[in-house]
Amino acid sequence: MQINLIAVGNLKEKYLKDACAEYQKRLQAYAKLNLFEVEEENKGSVTTRKQKEGEKIIKKISNDTFVIVLSIDGKSLSSEQFAEKINHLGTYGNSHLTFIIGGSDGLSSEVIQKANLQLSFSKMTFPHQLMRVFLLEQIYRGFKIIRGESYHK
Repeated sequence: MQINLIAVGNLKEKYLKDACAEYQKRLQAYAKLNLFEVEEENKGSVTTRKQKEGEKIIKKISNDTFVIVLSIDGKSLSSEQFAEKINHLGTYGNSHLTFIIGGSDGLSSEVIQKANLQLSFSKMTFPHQLMRVFLLEQIYRGFKIIRGESYHK
């Protein structure tokens, strides 16, 4: 399976970089993971910033991928349901997944329209840098569940 992660902004804090690197290393046994960072906009209105970030994100989305955006308004899944979704997609011809994490302003409507699935981790708002760690951990957990391998609960 090929997984692309497109994220707005880059990680600055060492502890976040280390956590992401650890899950990227663990995921190597299960999937090919590509990480794409797009520059966070800091000028203009919220709408303008989201639009510019969205244009950069869309350029990174390939045509042959199942797109999952992280959105507070998305569908909530348990870890088991998430694993089942990944397994189902891989089994039925969608072995190329692209996850998208927006910046602090969220995602443009154009990016959301590209999504095959909007996924919510919570109704709470989290820093987008921290969401990268959460997402990588859940993808890793999903593969462990799919393979019936033990993992802490």
